[in-house]
Amino acid sequence: CDTMRFHFKTTYDDDIRLFIDGWKLFLYGALLVLMLALPWMIDSFYLGEANNVLIWAVCGLGLMLLTGQTGQASLGHSAFMALGCYSCVLMMQAGVPFIIALPVAGVITGCIGALIAIPALKLHGVYLAIATLALAILADDIIVLLEPWTGGVSGIVPPDIVIFGYVVNRWGNPTEWYYMTLVVTLVVTLLYRNLLRAPLGRSFAAVRDSEISAQAMGVDVARTKTIAFGLSCAITGLGGALMGLFAGAFNNETFNFLLSIQLLMMIVVGGLGFIHGAFLGAIVIAFLPQLLSIVSDMMGSGVAIPGLESAVFGVILIVFILFEPMGLYGRWLKFRVFLELFPFARKDMFKRQKSYLKTERLR
Repeated sequence: CDTMRFHFKTTYDDDIRLFIDGWKLFLYGALLVLMLALPWMIDSFYLGEANNVLIWAVCGLGLMLLTGQTGQASLGHSAFMALGCYSCVLMMQAGVPFIIALPVAGVITGCIGALIAIPALKLHGVYLAIATLALAILADDIIVLLEPWTGGVSGIVPPDIVIFGYVVNRWGNPTEWYYMTLVVTLVVTLLYRNLLRAPLGRSFAAVRDSEISAQAMGVDVARTKTIAFGLSCAITGLGGALMGLFAGAFNNETFNFLLSIQLLMMIVVGGLGFIHGAFLGAIVIAFLPQLLSIVSDMMGSGVAIPGLESAVFGVILIVFILFEPMGLYGRWLKFRVFLELFPFARKDMFKRQKSYLKTERLR
């Protein structure tokens, strides 16, 4: 059938190729052109929402690397978002150029995250999640205690971003802000994609699927998990820095532990283990409040209902966990395969399988 696409891999190079074929390259190229032309297609409000999506996507890619690729659940990534944000802004206040302060903040966050991971990753499953949640709650108190540097409850108003003498301000020139965020997102996405093609990325997947089997194949599990945690924190730190700068002012409440839970729910709804899932989840996170506001206005209720956004997102999460654990991108993959194999597709071909060994069932 002409509508079906088959990819016959004959070499290892085919298996680690950046793009499966020319058609995929064309699609992503067209998407890049669309993203570059976006500022001329929408107004400043929706351009700000697009900025928000890209920032959430960077944060989601950081947690996806740890949870989706390595199988380690974390509820403490809001602490590393805060660390990346405060590190970047403090360096900018000290006179360090933004193009240096941002990557250095990511490196600092990644190194501290790797140090914390050494004792934390001896835990498994829900115990690791509880330990990282405690870290997120503790970060709130640490920010308040370090008031001379962090501003405490009063917070910090970050300086303007200056890139090669050109001032980038969210309100003054939103288009430049958007392109700056887009460049950071593209760099992080390419690094993430290439990491998955490298031996280290294969080690991440091996540890996720079975630590015992990975260890038997010669993978240093402790080292792999520590590196994954450090890289995850570094990427999340970059996203946190962009989030704080985009907000224009931030304090200890900006990066509370609820942000970690929201971030985890985002990648689950988008599609755990898929790069596309981080972007789809970011779209849901960014536009859900606007959608609820529009629906509320259409129903004639001008009063905001406290907790409505969290409740709706919680319902969405429960629905996906029960009916589509692979998230939005997983649903798209199933739909695409169904169209390619129609009328020979069968329901059982998507049946879920256990991804653990009997020896790891109680861990």
